[in-house]
Amino acid sequence: MLTALLALLGGIVLLLWSADRFVEGAAATARHAGMPPLLIGMVVVGFGTSAPELLVSALAAAGGNPNLALGNAYGSNIANIGLILGVVALIRPIAVHSQVLRKELPILLAVTLLSAVLLWDGRLGRVDATVLLLAFTGIMGWAIYHGLRRRHDALAKQTGAELSDRAMTLGRALFWLLVGLILLVISSRILVWGAVTLAQGLGISDLVIGLTVVAVGTSLPELASSCAAVYRNEHDIALGNVLGSNLFNTLAVVGLAAAIQPLQVGPEVLYRDWAVMTGMTAALFVTAYGFRGEGRINRFEGALLLAGYLGYNGYLVVTTVLK
Repeated sequence: MLTALLALLGGIVLLLWSADRFVEGAAATARHAGMPPLLIGMVVVGFGTSAPELLVSALAAAGGNPNLALGNAYGSNIANIGLILGVVALIRPIAVHSQVLRKELPILLAVTLLSAVLLWDGRLGRVDATVLLLAFTGIMGWAIYHGLRRRHDALAKQTGAELSDRAMTLGRALFWLLVGLILLVISSRILVWGAVTLAQGLGISDLVIGLTVVAVGTSLPELASSCAAVYRNEHDIALGNVLGSNLFNTLAVVGLAAAIQPLQVGPEVLYRDWAVMTGMTAALFVTAYGFRGEGRINRFEGALLLAGYLGYNGYLVVTTVLK
């Protein structure tokens, strides 16, 4: 049991470090290739910060633990909104300037509702996986289109400034891209083994471990980058990290996991976990969209998001771990 716990914690620490190196290397490499800053912010950074969820879920599904994969994806979405944006908004209210991000908000809500349709029969099979992956491909195409056209969006300006501050040579960028990817795979394997072994030892489900400990661990890169971004007044990067990660998790992470190993989904996933994820997403849409002007998540709204996240995790602990 102690070995599993150490593997879980060590895997999370290594995952955090390698994810940061991977994102920096990927973004710098894309910059050297001439990719526009908005496209780097929407696609490259969005993929990079979700790489931990993707690898952990893919390895969990391939290892015969698909519920850990689903719990990781949905739990990360809940943590991204409730924990990350809640904490960030408490540090400094988040102002939404980017028109691209305002368009992503209703897309995220629509994608979340789509997932309920696919979950309704209690199974995520390969046909469902195909639907999710096709939707992801379409949204990435939309992101690339806007990334090439809207070069003066607020998110583009903030991403460009961030890339300039962290400039590196092409050789160094490729080195950290490769090293980060290799260590991401290794740390994901360690984390999955530790999580599954710990869950079996405690007699709780892989789903709950995925929704709580693993979800928080794989969401920590978004927490670190969003806190740093809002501290530098790069509010759109802070929100863009979460929106991009949640779209990626809901479509690509769950879709890939279901394509590798079809998932049998218990009713609690739809009525408990999906419901909380949807409630968080709807709350984010209402606060950040800005129906009468600029969107804004103030400290009170951030406190409500954080309280909702803590309440949900408290409920999971009381009803599944301490029962």
